Amino acid sequence: MMPEPVEQEFDVVVIGAGAVGENVADRVAQGGLSVVLVEAELVGGECSYWACMPSKALLRPGTALHAAQTTPGAKEAVTRTLDAAAVLKRRDHFTSNWQDDSQVAWVKDSGIDLIRGHAWLTAPQIVQVAGLDGTSHRLRARHAVVLATGSMPNTPPIEGLEDVQVWGTREATSASEVPERLAVLGGGVAGTELAQAFARLGSAVTLVTRSRLLGKYPEEAASLVAAGLRADGVELRLHTETQSISTNDDGTFSLRLGDGTTVTADKVLVSTGRHPALEGLGLESIGVEPDDSGRLAISTDNSGLVQGVPGEGPWLYAVGDAAGKNLLTHQGKYEARATGDAIAARARGELNGAPEDWSRYSQTANQHAVPNVVFTDPELATVGRTLETARQDGFNASSVELPIQVAGSSLHSENYEGWAQLVVDEDRQVLLGATFAGPDVSELLHAATIAVVGEVPLNRLWHAVPSYPTISEVWLRLLEKYGL
Repeated sequence: MMPEPVEQEFDVVVIGAGAVGENVADRVAQGGLSVVLVEAELVGGECSYWACMPSKALLRPGTALHAAQTTPGAKEAVTRTLDAAAVLKRRDHFTSNWQDDSQVAWVKDSGIDLIRGHAWLTAPQIVQVAGLDGTSHRLRARHAVVLATGSMPNTPPIEGLEDVQVWGTREATSASEVPERLAVLGGGVAGTELAQAFARLGSAVTLVTRSRLLGKYPEEAASLVAAGLRADGVELRLHTETQSISTNDDGTFSLRLGDGTTVTADKVLVSTGRHPALEGLGLESIGVEPDDSGRLAISTDNSGLVQGVPGEGPWLYAVGDAAGKNLLTHQGKYEARATGDAIAARARGELNGAPEDWSRYSQTANQHAVPNVVFTDPELATVGRTLETARQDGFNASSVELPIQVAGSSLHSENYEGWAQLVVDEDRQVLLGATFAGPDVSELLHAATIAVVGEVPLNRLWHAVPSYPTISEVWLRLLEKYGL
């Protein structure tokens, strides 16, 4: 017999206590509203325990070692390879050994309630929770319910995949051992990063992808990353389909590829993209229907408000991966800050209708200036529009490109190879986007993000003099090539 639910009322109910859910809860609490987080797993979410933090902890030692190996005077002192056990131990530190005590303490100290359990909508502003401790809860949200449930990995249509135990990114970033042979299916950001991380930890890695590597990024930049992976011994099988997967008697895996060849591996990592985690949230109870692919789909405005749901006034919001706009932790946290502030402002009667672009309540940067870094070696960093997307969006756009060959790069490391691109709106003479590829270029990206968000005129940007000798001098060279 099901227990009678505990009835509770809060101003705001946030489903999902990852980094995005924490941020929206913190903002509404700062706005004077009562708020509860509902989480079925670890408080802190995917980024803290299975994505951003552990993956970068796995990558950084290899990057640091390679930097020393490419700098005369330092490379002569490098006499060993990576210590895989030490790298994994450091990774464990950055995941707090998969314990969320400190995050739970932060939630409590911030005046936010926490319920551990699975939550779903049963009616407008009503959330049912099956508590992990066996308690049932029925929560009423006076002002808002926020979906911050993250995303789920896609499952590619590969024969035999459902019958074998493969790694997803969670299993890869939390692995306790380094496999002798690793096959990576997928050439996006996560697959590319983890392929290099495990290659540098000692795995013989084969990466298989149906397209080119990092296909959403400019090809000149992606080609430098591909060269970096090949230099680490990663075998790239580009423009190649994986037709089937099976296990062998010795526990290894066999992959049959579209070109007729077979790859044998001790572990297989499937990293073929993600989609919003909206299943099991009771969205059907408020009229949300699956799209043509059979997945539930929602649409949000620039404050995170879900469109087309029943109820009195605005009440259902989605942020981060759950909203499906930009599946990046930092962008999800940005959305959460704007949405939390918008909820608090609406509760006070200070915001009616959609917020103005670039106000604190609006996620305007989603359309103009989303920064993204691929933390491989070399790195790939981009913000805003590529030349192709700028023209697709109707801009009179041009671009200027250069290899990164400045005093700062030559001092940085021997035989430094990099590439940079600026995308320009010719009608307004402002930047629409920028891309950098090369060692440590991620530290160039925020300047570009500021320039795009601030719509800094190029003739004013010309007066932003880069320090000498730094890699940032490539900004000067790009503007000179443009004609300034």
